Amino acid sequence: MKLQIIDRNNKTAGDLELRDDVFGLNPRRDIISRVILWQLAKRRSGNHSVKGKSDVHGTTRKMHKQKGTGGARHGSKKAVQFRGGGVIFGPVIRSHEFDIQKKVRKLALKMVLSAKVKSGDLVIVDSLNYDEKIKTKEFLTRFDGLESALFVDSVKNENVLNALSNIVGYDFIPQIGANVYDIVRRKKLVLSVDAVKELQGRLV
Repeated sequence: MKLQIIDRNNKTAGDLELRDDVFGLNPRRDIISRVILWQLAKRRSGNHSVKGKSDVHGTTRKMHKQKGTGGARHGSKKAVQFRGGGVIFGPVIRSHEFDIQKKVRKLALKMVLSAKVKSGDLVIVDSLNYDEKIKTKEFLTRFDGLESALFVDSVKNENVLNALSNIVGYDFIPQIGANVYDIVRRKKLVLSVDAVKELQGRLV
């Protein structure tokens, strides 16, 4: 398939041939959601925890004698049913990560790219490389009408990052960091020609 290339003046600068095995797949929600859950699970710190019976501060002296009081036979003030006692079956520090096959991750990335093409939310520009410092207002003028967008270039560009730093809903990542979650959470996907070529070479 072919998609138009937009230049810095928002005019057509030719067409770019896209590979059908990267941008022409039929998206599957189950695979995409599976990879998103995997990404979000890796981000979780897992440092939530509570103190158990052996962790709380308290005396180990027997509360009262074993028999003759008419009360239960308690042996510790740190038991879970007492005020200040430990918590039973509470959360512990752990990792929430789980494994997922590389081929599934790659397939999900190709599917979200294909979904952007089908919905008409993929924009290809001739270049996102600005040698000079670009102002935020100039950047917004070029991409007027994009309320939520992810910009992907072949390399990390500090000028673009600085221009986008104070715009809500705009993100920028190099193509090596392109991932399913970041693409899905933004309405539009803006790729430079170099980024498209490198993505196709990486995902084939």
